[in-house]
Amino acid sequence: MTQAYYRTWRPKNWDEVTGQDHVIKTLHNAVQNNRISHAYLFSGPRGTGKTTSARLLAKAVNCTNPDLSKRPCNECAYCKQVNDGKFLDLIEIDAASNTSVEDVRDLREKINYSPTQAKYKVYIIDEVHMLSTPAFNALLKTLEEPPEHAIFILATTDIFKIPATVLSRCQRYEFRRISVQQMVDYLHPRIEKEKISIDDEALLFIARQSTGSMRDAISLLDQLASSGEKITLKFAQVVLGTATNQLVIDLANALIHRDHAKGLEIVQTAQDAGSDARQFARQVVDYLRTLMLAKAEGVERTDVPPEIKARVKEQSDQLDNAHLLTFIRLFSTAAGETPRGGTWQPGLQLELAVVQSMEFAATQGGNEPRSVSLNQTVVGPKTKPENEPISSPSKDSSFPVVKAPPMVSEPVLTNTQPQKEGIPGGNQVSLITQHWKEIKEAVKAKRVPTSGLLNSSTPLIKGNTLVLGFQGEVVRSKMDTPENIELTRLAIKEVCGIDVTIRCIVNNRNGTAVPADEDIESDGLVGTALGQGGQIVQKD
Repeated sequence: MTQAYYRTWRPKNWDEVTGQDHVIKTLHNAVQNNRISHAYLFSGPRGTGKTTSARLLAKAVNCTNPDLSKRPCNECAYCKQVNDGKFLDLIEIDAASNTSVEDVRDLREKINYSPTQAKYKVYIIDEVHMLSTPAFNALLKTLEEPPEHAIFILATTDIFKIPATVLSRCQRYEFRRISVQQMVDYLHPRIEKEKISIDDEALLFIARQSTGSMRDAISLLDQLASSGEKITLKFAQVVLGTATNQLVIDLANALIHRDHAKGLEIVQTAQDAGSDARQFARQVVDYLRTLMLAKAEGVERTDVPPEIKARVKEQSDQLDNAHLLTFIRLFSTAAGETPRGGTWQPGLQLELAVVQSMEFAATQGGNEPRSVSLNQTVVGPKTKPENEPISSPSKDSSFPVVKAPPMVSEPVLTNTQPQKEGIPGGNQVSLITQHWKEIKEAVKAKRVPTSGLLNSSTPLIKGNTLVLGFQGEVVRSKMDTPENIELTRLAIKEVCGIDVTIRCIVNNRNGTAVPADEDIESDGLVGTALGQGGQIVQKD
C-alpha cells in the first residue's frame, strides 16, 4: 500500500521543520546542553508540527551519538527504530479515546517500569485537552514528580481547556500557523523529487486553502496528484470543490438587489445539481470575503481568475462594509450548522441565511443597492469616565442644585444637522408635536423600520431642535443614522413646512428627555448630570 505524502515527508531532523523556528531552536539547544525537562506542552493549530516535534525530541533524548549537537543523528539504532515506528520506549496515547481516569491510572502504574532499551521512556499524549477532569487530577501528581526515566510531551489544539495546575507543571511551546510562502518553499523540492506536474498558481492555491496547516496542504496535494494529470489552478478548484461557480456569483447579485425569489431559486438549483448545502455556503462565504478584500484593497490584489475580476469589482462597489460583514456572518453560520433531527431539510440553514441577509439589507437602506466609501468616518460615542458624585453648592450660589444621578447611560448627541437660516421660532416649531402622528405616517410611507423607531421615541422641542428620547442605547443608535435623521427631517418639512435640527438621546430613568433650559450646556457638569438622570430641585 502506498504511504501518504504527509507520512513520507515527515521531518527527520530539526532543520526540516518549517515555520516553527522559535520552538525548534529552543528544543535543539536544550538537547545540546543536556537540559531536558520532564514535561512539555505543545499547543497550536492542527497540522503545524506538534506531533512531529514531539517525536524529534523523543528521538533526540535517546540518540546515542556522542556529539550532543548532532542529535538526532538518524544513524544509531534508536533513531532508526523511531523512524520506523518500532521504538518500544516511545508511547503515543490518543487522549480523545482514552479520556477516563482509569486510563490515566493504568498509565501511572506502567510508568514506574524502567525503559525497555533506551535512557528515557517518552509519553506523547495527543489532544490532551480531551481528558476528563478526574483524569487530569490523576495525572497531576505524575507530572509533578515523574520517575527520572520518564518524559511527558502533551499536545493540544485547545490550550484554554487545559487546567492551570497542568500548565504550571510543563514547559509551554506555542506553534504558529505556517505562512503560504513557507509552505510553497517546503513543498517545491519535494514536488520535484516526486516528479509531480503542477502549476505555480495551483500550488499557491493549495497553500492558501490549507489555512496554515502543513498537513492539510500535503494531503490536498496528495489527493490531486493521485489523478495522474497535470495539476492546474482550474483542475484544483474543481476537484476540491472551491471554484467560484456562476451560481455563487448569481446569488451575490440576488443579495445585492434584495431578490428573495431569485436567491432561494439559486439555492435550490445548486442542491438539485448535487452541491452539499454547507459546502455551497462555504463557497458563498469565500466569494463574499473576496468582495470585501476587493473593496478594501482593490480587485487586482485578490487571487480571483481574470475572467471574473470585472464582475467582482462591480459587485464590491455595490455593497458597503456593513452588509458584507453581516452576509459573511450569516452564511458562515449556515456553513457550520446542521439542522436538528438529521438531514431532513439539509438546505434549511442556507435558505435562512439568504432570507435573513435580504431582510437585513431591507432594514438598512432603500430599494436600490447603495455604495459607501471606505474613506467615510463613522463617529461613535465617546468613552466617558466613571460617574462621580456631584456635590451640592451653597444656597447663595446661582448654580442649580442637582441630585446625584442614577447610574444610567449618558445621552449621546450625534448627527446634529447644521442650523439653516430662516428657521421659525419656538411657537412654530411646536407644530411638530401637534402633527407628530402625521409626521410618522409620512415616514412610514417611505420606510417602515424608521417609523417603528419613531414610535419608540419621546419627542421634545428644545429651541429650534427636535430632541428624540429613547429608552435604551440600542434603539437610539438604530435611529441615529444619517439616513433615518434625513428621512425624518424631510417628513417634518413636508407636513409642517419647517426645517429643524434633530438630535437623538437616551431618556432619563424617569422617562423624560433633557429639559428645555437653554442656559444649561449639554456638555457641562449640570447638563451631564441631567443627561444621566439627575433632576433640578432648586434653581435661583
